[in-house]
Amino acid sequence: MTTTPFLPSAMPPASATTTPALGREELGKLYRSRLSKGRATLGELFGGHIEVASQGAWVTTSDDRNFLNCGGYGVFLTGARHPTVVRHVAEQLATHPVATRLFLEPQVALAADALVSVAPSGLERVHFAGSGAEAVETAVKLARTRGRHRLIATENGYHGKTMGALSLTGKNVFQEPFRPLLPETAHVPYGDAAALEPLLAAAPGEACVFIEPVQGEAGVVIPPAGYLRAVRDLCDRYGALLVLDEIQTGLGRLGTWWGADREGVSPDVLLVGKGLSGGVVPVSAVVATREAFGAFDRDPYLHTSTFSGAPLAMAAVRGSLAAMHEDDLVARSRDLGAEILPELDRIVRSHYGAAVREVRGRGLLLGIEFTDPGPAGDLLIELIMNGVIANHSLNSHLVLRFTPPAVLTRSDLDFFYEAVDRACRAQSARYAPTAEGGTIHA
Repeated sequence: MTTTPFLPSAMPPASATTTPALGREELGKLYRSRLSKGRATLGELFGGHIEVASQGAWVTTSDDRNFLNCGGYGVFLTGARHPTVVRHVAEQLATHPVATRLFLEPQVALAADALVSVAPSGLERVHFAGSGAEAVETAVKLARTRGRHRLIATENGYHGKTMGALSLTGKNVFQEPFRPLLPETAHVPYGDAAALEPLLAAAPGEACVFIEPVQGEAGVVIPPAGYLRAVRDLCDRYGALLVLDEIQTGLGRLGTWWGADREGVSPDVLLVGKGLSGGVVPVSAVVATREAFGAFDRDPYLHTSTFSGAPLAMAAVRGSLAAMHEDDLVARSRDLGAEILPELDRIVRSHYGAAVREVRGRGLLLGIEFTDPGPAGDLLIELIMNGVIANHSLNSHLVLRFTPPAVLTRSDLDFFYEAVDRACRAQSARYAPTAEGGTIHA
């Protein structure tokens, strides 16, 4: 017996939209009554702009203003709506966006294979999730299956805000309202391998270490040379699992495929997210060695999620990785970062002088650290007024971050430099440096 598949009889024209036009006041009321009063206030603080469209490095608001998106917290390395990513996702949306989870489905297998092909050596198994925090939770559970119940992370590190991930996030202000968190969790100073060794030596074969190659939310904190290699060696010596959280630093953000590449380090578990989505569909992944993944290999129901490996998200993964290869975006990230960093340093110091502690970065993860928290917040708002979106740093109020896409053109760069110069000029007069290196608010 044959059956005729159901197909929709009509599709709306491409120009049609189901989203009603909302003014600032109306949208603000909806935020306050249905989402969060705090989030509404934050939106108003940043100008009350309503973003309605995006393409490449640019975001368009409802009043037809364009903003250069050097924010997005690391999501948009390929830019918004990269044509290769959109093509993959659109084709999948038109055929089979969500799977039954009972049959075999090609997109998830192809996406996993594509991710393994660019991962550090030795990583062969993949579990897909929807967010970075979900990937962290998966890694915690993998560690438990291997008998590593003692978790070690770093001070001011950021790994998410679900309960397990929050236990690892090294910031008391986020943890305090939700205690008690996971037991047997400790934090050590970032960049100090010697501080890690006593904890590992006290519990050989029982620990799992979570490390960021560069701390993003802590304010683009770069460890000393050899740190990741030393951590890897210590984990090997004391039988600890090493989890590298590359959710923000991976996939070309630092000018290399992975932050670990600079020291030739391969972890037992690699966490991937943000740029993996191609800026279109949220997706994250855990990539692990066969040994670390062993329990999940044997029992596919041990750790599950309804939308894990959904074909639509897998199409985004394949599209984003294809776009990175096609446009050589890892090399572009490296080269753009090498140009932007010294120019950013020159512009900012010419206006703020001693109020700037350091301008630092790798690839397209860049940060300006001030001696006082005031300038970072004020400059963020001033940049928006001048058409540039940047990031604050959740774990450091001293640092303003930039995470621009690797698709910036020469005209984009010129706009960026001019906007930063205008914004710094407008704000720097408010902060007079003191002899002690701090600032006085004028």
